[in-house]
Formats: sequence, structure tokens, C-alpha cells
Amino acid sequence: MNDSSSNLFALLSRAQHQLDQGFADLPPAPSEPLGPDAAAILRDAATRLHDNYPYAHPLYAGQMLKPPHPIARAAYALAMSVNPNNHALDGGRASSAMEVEAVAALAKMFRWPQHLGHLSSGGTFANLEALWVASQLAPGKKIAASDQAHYTHSRISSVLGLPFVSVPSDASGRMDLAALEQLLQTNEIGTVVVTLGTTAIGSVDPLDRILALRDKYPFRIHIDAAYGGYFTLASNLGPGARAAFDAIPHADSIVVDPHKHGLQPYGCGAVLFRDPTVGRFYKHDSPYTYFSSKEIHLGEISLECSRAGASAVALWATQRLLPYTPNGQFARGLEQCRAAALEFNRRIAADSASSAPRFLAPIAPPELDIVFCAVRSPKQTPAASSALAQRIFDEAARLDLHLALANLPLRFFPPETFPGQTTGTVTCLRSVLMKPEHLAWLDQIWRRLDQATTTALSS
Repeated sequence: MNDSSSNLFALLSRAQHQLDQGFADLPPAPSEPLGPDAAAILRDAATRLHDNYPYAHPLYAGQMLKPPHPIARAAYALAMSVNPNNHALDGGRASSAMEVEAVAALAKMFRWPQHLGHLSSGGTFANLEALWVASQLAPGKKIAASDQAHYTHSRISSVLGLPFVSVPSDASGRMDLAALEQLLQTNEIGTVVVTLGTTAIGSVDPLDRILALRDKYPFRIHIDAAYGGYFTLASNLGPGARAAFDAIPHADSIVVDPHKHGLQPYGCGAVLFRDPTVGRFYKHDSPYTYFSSKEIHLGEISLECSRAGASAVALWATQRLLPYTPNGQFARGLEQCRAAALEFNRRIAADSASSAPRFLAPIAPPELDIVFCAVRSPKQTPAASSALAQRIFDEAARLDLHLALANLPLRFFPPETFPGQTTGTVTCLRSVLMKPEHLAWLDQIWRRLDQATTTALSS
């Protein structure tokens, strides 16, 4: 056990004793101790868990996987000894109050003076709730989202029985405003989903300019910021992204995933509405009575019923240790992630401009902390480039550098990149540098990528 784990379990043991004292006046209740069989099973489970990528290590720079903060791990484990259910105050009085406080901290971060919101199991269900409310306000109207938005929006629209329209994106992966306005002129669009941080390349839709269209056409704006929302605190965004994040207070609803950049265990998403009166759509009658409180509870403003109170406790504890303040420790961590992405992108650009380039020039600097690049192959076709990217990916993994792959549209690249081919996709190397430690580890990451590329090119 390393020193950080020893410290974590020592702190958790003392906190657990403090929690147990709160119920010390109850008569003892029998509990079954864990014996040798349980110890053997846990050892087997630990061994089985070796079959994972090293998600917490800085050499893992692939998918959107960020280790939870130690205080989140400890607070979650502490709450699990009570196992609260935040569906109603009966099931989780303390954790429900902590959820209200945690969601209020998110609303304050987004500069919303009033809100209605709650935690969820993740961004998918949070987005479903936001679009469900939108459907109540504009029955039968279409949902529009960029072709680079998360695929769940079209799926959610299908679940809700709403027509879905995909809006083309520009060469930077942002929603095309001319195409959007053409759709809005039909008066058939009820809600536009604006993505602040697309899953593939981290592009940021121009929310500020989309808001200007709302002066001409009636529609709701829902922000899917499941991945990118916390970057509103970062001071080193480019001007386009900064303008988009600064416009968040004028949107109608927003989703963010604390289990991405918020340092939380899975699953912890959140949905917030700027207008608290949308709570009227959640009203329901149940055949039983919540007996412990006459106050509104979280089950009355959520489509989900049972929800882990431990998630609320973990988020609340993390926010207490690392408040959402500009220039604070939490914000500096986000800034380091973006700085790492900018530097990684700079190195790729320098390679592409060298006398023996191996990568294609980046189309633009990363807007958040996702970097992608296409590989220059001797036979410059999408198929050859894609195959070489796969070989580099495999070689990097053998060197303990774990990246990701993404199939991206050819239109993201200049026409001369793949002569004679303008449609289809090319497989690119993709890296999500979402750990602050990535900045300090860039030399190690680049060294391994360099070696993997050299090996792949010679094979």
C-alpha cells in the first residue's frame, strides 16, 4: 500500500468512528464479520481488476477518465455505511441537504442567480430530463443538435417521441450557424442543444452567437457541458471558447458531469434549469406518503427515483476542499490540463513542419484539453493513414502510453490533405489530457509517442 492510500484509509477510519458515534445510543445490532472467505474473494477481485488500463496514471491519456479525488473516494465510502437514497428525505436526510448545497455550488459556478436542479447517474439521464422538460414547454417541436454532439441526443429524442435534426458542423467541429438559422426559419425547432466541449475533439459551439439568433426566433437553448462545463473557471481559454462560456447564464438548462472534470466517482451527473418553475412538470401523486418532512424533496424534481446519496456526499466534500473559485486550486488544475493540450498540439505542429513530418498539421489549437492528429502515411489516403494510426496506437500501448482513436470527417482537413477524397472519415490519434499531471509528464508522453511512431513507420 502506498503512502497516499495509507493516509486515505487512516482518515476514513477516523471519520467512520465519528459517524458511528452518531448512532451510539442505539442498542447493539448483530452484524456478520467478514472472514477468510471474504478476504480471499477480495484478493481475487483485486487480481481481476488488474485487467484494466491504468486510468489514474499520467501515461493514460486516452478516453475521458479522470481519477476521483481522494476526499471524494473517502466521503463516498463513508456515506456507503449509511447507504442513503436521495429519492426522498426519508431515505437520505443529510445527503439530500448536501446535494442541494452541492448543486447550488454548480449553479453559482455558472453564474445563475436562481435555479432548479439535482444530481443524476450521469450526463445521459441528465440530458434526458432537460429535453423532457423542453418537450413539455414545446410539445412536438424538433430537437436540433450539431452532428458533433453526443449521439445520445438523437437517441433521447427518439425515446421522447420527438423529431431530431442534425445540424452540420464547420471545419472546426462547431455548429454551423448558417445551417442552424436555415432550420430555425422553418419555425419547427423547439430546442437547440449547444455543446460546450464535444466528445470527439472538444470543440465549443458558439453559444454567444446562437443566443443572438434567439432574438429572431423562438427556441430554448439547452447546453450539454457534460465534459466541458467546468472549464468556465479556466482563465486560459481562447476568445471564442471564452465568449461561449461567458454566455452560459442566458441559456435555459445545462448538464455537467462531476464524474469527468469534477473529480468524482462514477456516476455523478447534474442537470440545472434556470427557471425554477419548470418543477411543476415533475409533480406526481404517489400511493404512499413521505412521512418525515412536508418540504419538497429531490424525488419531486427528478425523473430518476432511487439515487445514490453517497454521490452527493462525495461531491459536497470535494467542493468544500476545492471550491469553484477563479484562480483557485481547482481552477488551476483545469488550466494545467488546457496548457498540456496546447503544448502537446504545439509539438505535433512542429513535427508536421519538420523536414521529415510524421503527423499532419493540426487544423486548429485545441479549445479545451482534447488533442487529435492525423498521421502522414507514405501512401496518403484515408485508409493508409488510418491503418498507420492504429499501428501507432498499438505500439504506444506496448510502451505503456495509452491513447485513443477517433474517426473524424475528412472535411475537418484541407482538401489537399487527402487528394481526390472529400467525404468519409479518417482514423486519428486522440488524447484527452484531463489530468493536471499531464503537463509535467509531457516529455515522457512525447518520448513514447515518438518511439511508437518510429516503430510503426518501420514495420
